[in-house]
Amino acid sequence: MTTVESAPSLKIAVIGGGLVGALAACFFAKRNHSVHLYEYREDIRVVEEVRGRSINLALSARGRAALREIGLEDVLVKEHGIPMRARMIHGKDGKLTEIPYDPVNKNCIYSVNRRYLNETLLNAAEKYPNVKFFFNKKLVSADLDNGELTLLDRKTMGEEQASADLIVGADGAFSAVRRIMMKKPLYNFSQTYIEHGYMELCIPPKGEGKFAMAKNNLHIWPRGEFMMIALPNQDGSYTVTLFAPFKTFEGLRTREKLLLFFREQFPDAVPLLGEDRLMKDFFDNSPLPLVSVKCRPFHVKNSAVIMGDAAHAMVPFYGQGMNTGFEDCLLLDRLLEKYNSDLTMTLPAFTELRCTDAHVICDLAMYNYVEMRDLVNRKSFIFRKHLDTILYWLFPNTWVPLYNSVHFSRMPFQKCTANRAWQEKVIRRGIYLLSAVLFAILFGIINRKRF
Repeated sequence: MTTVESAPSLKIAVIGGGLVGALAACFFAKRNHSVHLYEYREDIRVVEEVRGRSINLALSARGRAALREIGLEDVLVKEHGIPMRARMIHGKDGKLTEIPYDPVNKNCIYSVNRRYLNETLLNAAEKYPNVKFFFNKKLVSADLDNGELTLLDRKTMGEEQASADLIVGADGAFSAVRRIMMKKPLYNFSQTYIEHGYMELCIPPKGEGKFAMAKNNLHIWPRGEFMMIALPNQDGSYTVTLFAPFKTFEGLRTREKLLLFFREQFPDAVPLLGEDRLMKDFFDNSPLPLVSVKCRPFHVKNSAVIMGDAAHAMVPFYGQGMNTGFEDCLLLDRLLEKYNSDLTMTLPAFTELRCTDAHVICDLAMYNYVEMRDLVNRKSFIFRKHLDTILYWLFPNTWVPLYNSVHFSRMPFQKCTANRAWQEKVIRRGIYLLSAVLFAILFGIINRKRF
């Protein structure tokens, strides 16, 4: 009988204590690796106010699969997540149009609070005895080939040295680990800032924790060049985000201009936001930029790897940034299992498996902004949604709409887009065939009358 050699225990340095870093720590610890997690900021669990991006997150199948693996799916979905079963489109005239995400199988996405999710993941990681946290630690430099790190303690301002068998960069869109990788020969990197920014607002609860709008919807106010969205929170409030060109924000610098803009563009939202609250939220903040990042490879030899936004930051319009990052953790864990934690095999396989897929979802996220702020208002879009629903109902194993394959399956993103391209081809041919048949019928009728 063949004896399977047990996997070696590795010393792993995770840079970044955000969502993906905390989840990665759980996966590595579950495999009995020793994990040191270094985070630039203070411990989010003891800080009263967290500055920076706080757009609510839409949790779907890919993220849920990763959470399920470490036993947190039920806690975050059933106990905290709010199901969003459809888009609710708000017209300027106050008309509401509901567009279900999955009328066939009734799948939905879940609104989860970023901070709550981060705290839950940190608490889960902390329960493993082989995980140690180091907050207020800034990565200054690193020898990625040899696993050597230099960190700055932001409280004492003293430098510290650390080493690891594997350095994991989960430190976000402006990753320090990726910046060091970029100095390597043949490293490909690109970043794109869109000309639109975002600002977070709030619709407070109505009465004692009651929702001011339909609870189980992602609310969208599409206005062509810009849009506003709202996701529900556990306390009955809505996290509202205005996405618009920076030039639009620049034109709203006075109370009068801001009120006029909102009354014209989002008349039904004004009483929900409250004029005073709107003024405070808007003028206390500045619009923040949105960036998309693509790079290749995701690893350095057998000693470093990047994941999540560090590897593939994307604009938030497909709701897949977090889900893709969580799926990174799951896929890397599967590869560690497959190769018995042999990093010389695991890391190149991760790059090969994930890079192109990550580029595809970054492009899809860009496209979906156009869909959300403009196309959802068009009759052609509604017709196509109905057509996709009918064909999906008739041929569930063959005709899977793009949105469903991205959000409600683990299908590789490349296959999702290839499937969509095939569907477009089938529809075009169907239209040509139908046109030819109608033309033949019409031609026959005309000839019959002639003779």
